[in-house]
Amino acid sequence: ALKAVLVDLSGTLHIEDAAVPGAQEALKRLRSASVVVRFVTNTTKESKRDLLERLKKLEFDISEDEIFTSLTAARSLVEQKQVRPMLLVDDRALPDFNGIQTSDPNAVVVGLAPERFHYQILNQAFRLLLDGAPLIAIHKARYYKRKDGLALGPGPFVTALEYATDIKATVVGKPEKTFFLEALRGTGCEPEETVMIGDDCRDDVGGAQNVGMLGILVKTGKYRAGDEEKINPPPYLTCESFPHAVDHILQHLLSTVCESEAT
Repeated sequence: ALKAVLVDLSGTLHIEDAAVPGAQEALKRLRSASVVVRFVTNTTKESKRDLLERLKKLEFDISEDEIFTSLTAARSLVEQKQVRPMLLVDDRALPDFNGIQTSDPNAVVVGLAPERFHYQILNQAFRLLLDGAPLIAIHKARYYKRKDGLALGPGPFVTALEYATDIKATVVGKPEKTFFLEALRGTGCEPEETVMIGDDCRDDVGGAQNVGMLGILVKTGKYRAGDEEKINPPPYLTCESFPHAVDHILQHLLSTVCESEAT
């Protein structure tokens, strides 16, 4: 029986400051069903508080405790390792690291930081890594969708540092199994009782299906024709947009629950 739905944000519910058409109403319909809804995002361009403000302006009914971000996961790992990170993240994401000691860094944390991805700073990170600092990737997305088109994600820059130093980054965001399990923690739901909806075939859908969830790929955001063929097994379902995904869940994945309850 389906008990939980995990929903990606950027590219699935919204693209920058524009909502996917019909997404707010679809979310209301999903909430009317007896399922737990959580929002999982690799977005590192802004703090969780700024992200929530953006969603509220777009008239999405979402509370802060329903959002699980890769920034949250990265902060937890930094605290666990008790390291002082060199933070290659956007200034708007820094509030999620408030209280973390960053002077005299002995670790490198990489998110999406267009203003910092230049030779001098990447070389500084390279030297820290050669001296034994761990490399933490908030996520390794190849690219993401902006209003003006597709744009490079942090993945290519993490890979460049891995290549130059011959070390492997610890990745904390999607598609890592621990990320999905942490997002479900406290819900009382198991991966086998969960559906993930997202626009990234590898990170959203592939990652979720590797944990035992069903994955629904939407053709908004960063989706490109043929993406569904990039993972094995393929997505449980590929559909036009979040509202279509919600329609399918309500009509096909919850009907069996209703029928069993009726009997």
